[in-house]
Amino acid sequence: MKSNLGIIDKVIRILVAVAAIILFFTHVISGTLGIVILAAGVVLGLTAVINFCPIYYVLGLSTRPKEKPVESK
Repeated sequence: MKSNLGIIDKVIRILVAVAAIILFFTHVISGTLGIVILAAGVVLGLTAVINFCPIYYVLGLSTRPKEKPVESK
């Protein structure tokens, strides 16, 4: 697996995941909607931790900055 998440993407995913988890466990959201949002938050958190998004891979997307080629002397 090649990394396809940039730093800003990772930070946003982590913030959304933490917000979803907090909202669920403080009972601000509950029921089926709460479970769906919690699951989405967990998935976003996991993709941020492993630095790879399967959906980006399938779509050929990447938010990671392009690496500069190494110049030889």
